Amino acid sequence: MSKDSIVIAGYSETPVAFKSGRSAYDFAGEAFAGLLAATGLEKALVDGLSVTVPLSECANPFFAVYMTEALGLSPSWLNYGGIGGCSATGGVARAAAAIRDGQAEVAVVLSADAPSTNWAANYGAWRGEFQDPVGIMGPPAAFGLLMSRYEHQYGLNYEALAKIAITQREGALLNENAYVKLQKPLSVDDYMNSRMIADPLRLLDCVMFCDGGNAFLVTTEGKAKALGLAKMVRPTAYAEVTNFKGDEATADITETGFSQLAPKVFGKSGLTPGDIGSFHPYDDFTIAVMMQLEDFGFCPKGRGSDYVMATDLSHRGELPVNTGGGQLSAGQPGLASGGLNLAEAVRQMFGEAGARQVANRETALVTGIGVIPYARNWGASAAMILEA
Repeated sequence: MSKDSIVIAGYSETPVAFKSGRSAYDFAGEAFAGLLAATGLEKALVDGLSVTVPLSECANPFFAVYMTEALGLSPSWLNYGGIGGCSATGGVARAAAAIRDGQAEVAVVLSADAPSTNWAANYGAWRGEFQDPVGIMGPPAAFGLLMSRYEHQYGLNYEALAKIAITQREGALLNENAYVKLQKPLSVDDYMNSRMIADPLRLLDCVMFCDGGNAFLVTTEGKAKALGLAKMVRPTAYAEVTNFKGDEATADITETGFSQLAPKVFGKSGLTPGDIGSFHPYDDFTIAVMMQLEDFGFCPKGRGSDYVMATDLSHRGELPVNTGGGQLSAGQPGLASGGLNLAEAVRQMFGEAGARQVANRETALVTGIGVIPYARNWGASAAMILEA
């Protein structure tokens, strides 16, 4: 991705809610209206739209088209992102390509979902006999298998996983958009005593399905300035991979697509792990955070526990991680969740994070994770580096 013209020039995020009784369309409208209000953008100028597939509307193949009707838009470019938690960063990358190709000038990347109100997902897995309801019954069991294998190969200090959960909860306490019932402090004892969900994965290793939405304005730097927008960040590197090592029938599930993406995004940007001002990894489970710390070179493979125990991951620390609480402590708004991590990264770089503001606003690294198939690592991986 070229670093000379495309920018994210605005963002919006709704509060995360549980069993809100609202639809994905409703949250999308709130996030879109918030973006227009934050940027002063006239709706008529939006000629590109990327929409994320929501769990609450999975049965609707025309959700993105109907979204244009709900918002009163007539875009010349439309994208329907079906790579789960990678869809927000992936939408930004696709919007950037569309703008460079002249298909749009001002694009909005929009994600909204309400799975705690209306669960409509049917994964339709290729090997459906191993998937829920008769098999592993969803992501917690899949990550329990992954976590067990990781521990067998490398060893695992559960106090390190507890520290990830505790530190991110501290961020959520400073985040007014976090789900209110998750806004209470955690201790190591709280983590250790939380009930077992899929041995060895505990309740506090997991996200909580919630409802919410987010939106991002993607355009050229010149257009952003013409619109009077002073704050902007550049997506200077992006990479994704789907079905990592898909031709291997028994791939090592502790090897993730991020091991392939990390050299690409650092190579494209010219940065190193030490240059990253804040890290916003997709955090559906604590073990995913630890494995990404390893894959992006913050520590060697298999040494994540030691690194976490030795490193301040808070907004005050040497590597701030998911400073708004991430999905683990703000709540996971379904498949809009990738945008939750991206919104916090942009917020930090805009200098709008308030009491949890990081010192280094120059760079951020954001990732996304897609669905996790049976006996494999997650099905999609995406990574984006943002620079001031």
